[in-house]
Amino acid sequence: MEHPRPPESAAASAARIDTLDSLREHLQWAIELEHATLPPYLCALYSLDPDRNPEAAEVVGGVFVEEMLHLVLAANLLNAVGGRPRLDRPEMLPPHPRRLPHGDRSLELSLLPFGAEALEMFLRLERPAPPGGPAEGDAYETIGQFYAAIEQGLRDLCDRLGEQAVFCGDPSRQVSAGHFRHTAGRLAAVDGLKSALAALEEIVEQGEGAAGGEVWDGDQDVFHPERDEVAHYYRFQELKAGRRYQRGDTPQTGPTGETISVDPAGVLPMRRNPRLADHAPGSPIRAAQEEFGHGYRDLLQVLQQAFNGHPELLGQATRAMYALKAQAQALMRTPDEDGTTAGPIFEYLPPESR
Repeated sequence: MEHPRPPESAAASAARIDTLDSLREHLQWAIELEHATLPPYLCALYSLDPDRNPEAAEVVGGVFVEEMLHLVLAANLLNAVGGRPRLDRPEMLPPHPRRLPHGDRSLELSLLPFGAEALEMFLRLERPAPPGGPAEGDAYETIGQFYAAIEQGLRDLCDRLGEQAVFCGDPSRQVSAGHFRHTAGRLAAVDGLKSALAALEEIVEQGEGAAGGEVWDGDQDVFHPERDEVAHYYRFQELKAGRRYQRGDTPQTGPTGETISVDPAGVLPMRRNPRLADHAPGSPIRAAQEEFGHGYRDLLQVLQQAFNGHPELLGQATRAMYALKAQAQALMRTPDEDGTTAGPIFEYLPPESR
């Protein structure tokens, strides 16, 4: 498949990724970016009663799994060019509300229960790049433009230094499909420019749709094999509009297919942006939040080990996520103040507190 070079403006040219160190830095930012999407999606997902809102839970859960895939692909890309993925660090867990790493300062991520406000946040997060939008390696307007800058940097460095000099990482550090399942997306090792471009394409198309303004991301729907899969942005448009996209629909027509219903009474009223400081030390909610926080930090530590030479540990990370799910759901069923329920916290807990 041909991969046309992303468009470039004068400003983008001035901020070009033109060294291996800069490329590795941007790919670490990509890991931080993909991780930043996970806590908001998890809170919205676990606030949903899957029996009363099966379609919304299916959409948010599917997007979450694919964002995990994107995190692994970003780690594979960084390892392929000789970097070292870092997840067990304070930069991964700043307080909410928070910004995307090196992204548009006007986009704010919060921890919210599922609802209209969360949907608008997800739509802003996943929105496609504007037609002709320039590659943006910093202060990016959309995620697609950020990855376009990485693609541009990869191509330029391969042209200048040679592909072998750029892709100098240890192949044994790659995480392959043998370690990761449960998504229609494709997880592949990165060993050169062709596979790197395919990984970038997978990340962008799952988020904003195939090139040329398509609603579809090029995969088959994992829950409904008879359907083509809709990109993340358009899955959230389906929930907002209350209808599914069907063949023949475009971004301009919007979804015109079968209806999707959301039952607001089937959403737990989680307190927005829960923090440890909301509750006194020793209180039941704070104790449960601390347990979740330590478990989440342990998860990041295992992922870091998996991406740094021990890919077999990804199965352990998956099991840890199921334990965290049970803890988060228990918190969300615990009454808090003013008619809300408690929620999980995503705060950096230093190693000495574990």
